[in-house]
Amino acid sequence: MTNQRSPIYTVFLTVFLDMLGVGIVIPVLPALFINPENDFLPAHFTGAQRSILYGYLVAVYPIMQFFGAPILGALSDRYGRKPMLQLSLVGTLVGYLLFGWAILTHNLWLLFVSRMLPGFTGGNISIIMSALSDIAVPENRTRLFGLVGMAFGLGFILGPALGGILADSTLVSWFDHATPFWFTAGLTVVNLLVVQFLFQETNNNRSSSALSFGAGFHNIQKAFGAPGLRRIFTVSLLISLGFSFFTQFFSVYMMQTFGYKERQIGLLFAWVGLWLVFTQGFTVRKLARTVAPEQVLRFSILFLSLSIGALLLPQQARYIYFINPFIATFQGLTAPNLTTVVSTSAGSDKQGEVLGINQSMISVGQALPPIIAGYLNSLNGAFPMLAAMAFIFAGWVVYVFKKR
Repeated sequence: MTNQRSPIYTVFLTVFLDMLGVGIVIPVLPALFINPENDFLPAHFTGAQRSILYGYLVAVYPIMQFFGAPILGALSDRYGRKPMLQLSLVGTLVGYLLFGWAILTHNLWLLFVSRMLPGFTGGNISIIMSALSDIAVPENRTRLFGLVGMAFGLGFILGPALGGILADSTLVSWFDHATPFWFTAGLTVVNLLVVQFLFQETNNNRSSSALSFGAGFHNIQKAFGAPGLRRIFTVSLLISLGFSFFTQFFSVYMMQTFGYKERQIGLLFAWVGLWLVFTQGFTVRKLARTVAPEQVLRFSILFLSLSIGALLLPQQARYIYFINPFIATFQGLTAPNLTTVVSTSAGSDKQGEVLGINQSMISVGQALPPIIAGYLNSLNGAFPMLAAMAFIFAGWVVYVFKKR
């Protein structure tokens, strides 16, 4: 039992620190581009140009992850989870440092490069999921994936709130938009130390999965070519597409519709994270004992779609706080159960490869929406939220129809 518990809690800490860093930058990115009061972009840029450029910046990370994640997943099958996780974190660290410097120097091209590098090496989540699969047994697999989701939620409670504070020069005179990235780089160093000294290798069943720079495209072909995987990977892609429209432009929607600033965005995401932690730390664990993942997905995907659509109803910002818990709850139920269904479709020696395929689908789902949403948002700020609702609803239809 001791050999199983140690990796679980180390993985939890690793994910928490990683997501804390991701959460910290959430209020900063849209503020740099969307808010015309910030001087990072020239003053003559129109709102439409800012929206489209922001979409491309958000997209470069998952585009590079599309190429990098399958390679890291296959390498983790071959050489172990620990060295590949360390490599991933080093790329993340360099990316944060470059991003902070790009903000200080107003270097737009360096800003894009600083997102591309950690995108390519940012397959740490698929590696972590593979590590959990190494030590999981069927009856506790969903609960372990829910534990990772809980770490996600904790990072989203503290991260965005910290990011909003660290970027607010009215609180501390030397705070600026680069400060969150220096802080996050420090967190990544701590994460590297945690992996180096606390993480125990979980992959004792090595395999030689094929390596290819174009593995992402091959993964898509495999996902849609295998009869046993086609349905669930299609569902995974559609949900990723929809949820990416939501996560990547929800901050923009709040800024444009209700005039939210960085600190307000940070607190709002912290509220979402609180409910996500409750869902994946309590609700998922309770349901996993009595309800099969396939049954949970039948209702969680549908209500996630409807909850996102409900965001367009309030005329006052405070009512958003009543809707977000439903989004967090149904996403918190969907993510670990969907990962469980994907994971159980593979043998123990192919966890990295199959979860790498799933990460490719998620990366595609994260890469296309910000580019499309940048243009949609330039037409109407509600369009990205409508697209989010539509894609997730389509995922539910495919899941229920194909299941029958």
